[in-house]
Formats: sequence, structure tokens, C-alpha cells
Amino acid sequence: MKQELLNKKQNDVVELKERFSKAKTIIVFDYQGLTDEQNKDVRKKLRSQHTEMKIYKNNIARRAAAAAGYDELVSSLAGPKAIAISYSDPVAPAKVLFEYAKTNNKVRLTAGVVEGKVIGVDSIIELATLPTREVLLTQLAVGLLAPLTQLALGLNLIEK
Repeated sequence: MKQELLNKKQNDVVELKERFSKAKTIIVFDYQGLTDEQNKDVRKKLRSQHTEMKIYKNNIARRAAAAAGYDELVSSLAGPKAIAISYSDPVAPAKVLFEYAKTNNKVRLTAGVVEGKVIGVDSIIELATLPTREVLLTQLAVGLLAPLTQLALGLNLIEK
């Protein structure tokens, strides 16, 4: 019986290490105190952004983080923590959890990993407050067109 439990825990560590290795973004956050309805709500919001949320035993999460090479993340895995993992969008989980934490003080961002680099709460907030890709592209286009627009206006004034 003990051997089966030990094997299950070892398999859980290996599975989570693989998830950590494949992930673009990992966000560790406090969730304790959320009602079942709130828990379902945050999971639904994360899932809509192709992000999974799971709660692991701290010992398993710490071992998996260390095995994946995220030693700095190990210290933040103390107490009840949930882990949000995104395999595609590096910004989505940070945005969803940051917005959710604004309205619910039970959710507190702790630490994260973005594209292989361990980051703290301040960096997660910076990431969460970035404009969307479309907004950034629009700002770039406006910035590139501004000199041409002013040149056209200037040439038009010279002609008159």
C-alpha cells in the first residue's frame, strides 16, 4: 500500500515537471477562502483563455519545480496554493488572475514563470497590465505613420 502511494506521488511529480517544462506561463497564487462558486468562476475564466488551474500538494509542486529547474519558485510554494499553467499565451493567465484579484481579495498572486524565467509579483502585474497584441500593433502603426502624415500635411501647406 505504501509503495503504491509512493509510486503515485512520484508519477505526479514527473507529470507536473513535464507540464512545467512545456508551459509558456506558470502563475502561483493563493486561493484559500474562495467559495466553490468563486473557484468555478476563476477556473472558467482561465479555461476560456486556454489556461488550466490545478491544486497540487506543496511537496509535489516543490519537487516538480526543482526538477524543472525553477529553484526560485520552490520558496513560493508554501501554504495553500493553486497553479495556473498556459501552454500558448504567456500573458493570459496573468491578466485573468490580476483582474480577478481586483474584485476578490482571496486571490493573491505569489510568483510565476514566463517563458522559462521565474518572476515575482511586480513582474506579473506588469505583464497583466500590458496592452493586448492588437493595441500594441495599432500603436506601432500609428507611430510609423505619424511622420508620413506630418510630412504630407507640411507639403500640402507649402503648395498653398
